[in-house]
Amino acid sequence: MAEEKKRKKVFMEGAISPTFIADSIAKHSSKKDIGAHSIFLGQVRNDLIQNQEVKGIEYSCYQEMAEEKLHEIRENCFEKYPLSCLHVYHSLGMVEVGEICLFVFTSSKHRAAATDACSYLVERIKKEVPIWGKELFGGDDFAWKVNKN
Repeated sequence: MAEEKKRKKVFMEGAISPTFIADSIAKHSSKKDIGAHSIFLGQVRNDLIQNQEVKGIEYSCYQEMAEEKLHEIRENCFEKYPLSCLHVYHSLGMVEVGEICLFVFTSSKHRAAATDACSYLVERIKKEVPIWGKELFGGDDFAWKVNKN
């Protein structure tokens, strides 16, 4: 029987810092079999919704279910694409406009696998993982975020 792979830490409290992203990239420079990386960064926009300006998003999830689904998507991605590495990080809690809330990082020997896998991951995360965003307008006003392409 195949041993189940260790589940990776996905959720981070608050915004994903540029330093964390840079450190993640730097750690891969010692891996000599990687020829390509693809990175997706999701950033909170200050949309205007019903004449109210978004100030930030408060993310929440049913963590056990979300981690299970992310693990499933991650393993499926390794089956589908010849990847060397795959990392996903998502914010929980408050993330202000301009800050990063999603960091997807794929690596492979060749660029097509890295870029295709990165896009595949982002689409599946947005469609399947039970993460909710409450768009905050200031004061007590908010709207539940609706994912768009």
